[in-house]
Amino acid sequence: MVWINAIVQGILLGGLYALFAAGLSLIFGIMRLVNIAHGDFIVLAAFLGLVVTSTLNMHPLTSLIIVVPAMAVVGYLLQYLVLNRTMGDDILPPLLVTFGLSVILQNSLLEVFSADPQKLNAGNLETASLSLGSLNIGILPLLMFTVAVAVIASLQWLFYHTALGRAFRATSDNADIAQLMGLNKKHIFSMAMALSLAVVAIAGIFLGTRTSFDPASGPTRLIFGFEAVIIGGLCNLWGTLFGGIILGVAQGIGAQINPGWQQLSGHIVFLLVLAIKPNGLFPRVSH
Repeated sequence: MVWINAIVQGILLGGLYALFAAGLSLIFGIMRLVNIAHGDFIVLAAFLGLVVTSTLNMHPLTSLIIVVPAMAVVGYLLQYLVLNRTMGDDILPPLLVTFGLSVILQNSLLEVFSADPQKLNAGNLETASLSLGSLNIGILPLLMFTVAVAVIASLQWLFYHTALGRAFRATSDNADIAQLMGLNKKHIFSMAMALSLAVVAIAGIFLGTRTSFDPASGPTRLIFGFEAVIIGGLCNLWGTLFGGIILGVAQGIGAQINPGWQQLSGHIVFLLVLAIKPNGLFPRVSH
């Protein structure tokens, strides 16, 4: 039963990793952009949630009504005013810009909030659980997993059943031809980044309620997100969810064997998948 509990907790943790990864998968699929600052934006969202909850005396989950639109606006402006200027056949310029953004975000957060770990207080939600026989399932991890599934299902529906989704897919296939057909690729790219950072906002709030965070926490979240994306398969949103679950279960089993092996076991599984199936377990098929 101990092992079953470790697997269940790993599956639920995989929902959080899927939220970390969904935004990465989204913008890479549309723009072929690797956002090195992605993890730092997750931490930025957590700190923004901290400011909102402490200033307005709101519950962390309620703060999403402010944090999600705010991060979406940041994403749109960032892409439209900065990153669009670097987009082209060479992937290096946007890579370097997002690396610079990562450094700026970490140092800015350090200057404003100091290096002290912070945490969002979700009250009784943090300790509430469901008892299923000898298994105790936390309400918060279950909620995170449910939200992750809902977010990915919503993104999948948006991609294949809306005009914006068709614009995303057309621009992803060939941005120049899409531009000739009347689509403004700069606006479409900016909408993609806005959507990515809206998902990041949800991930940041759940991160802050689950564990402590500080200005230097971003790179670790970026690694978990990358690993989930690559395990699941690039540009496959449902694959990203399964990649997060596989990573979470690997970490749960590793922690059960030895607490010091939690993160190591996830990295080992990632490397094994990369060696056996470089395109991931569920690579996206063409439209």
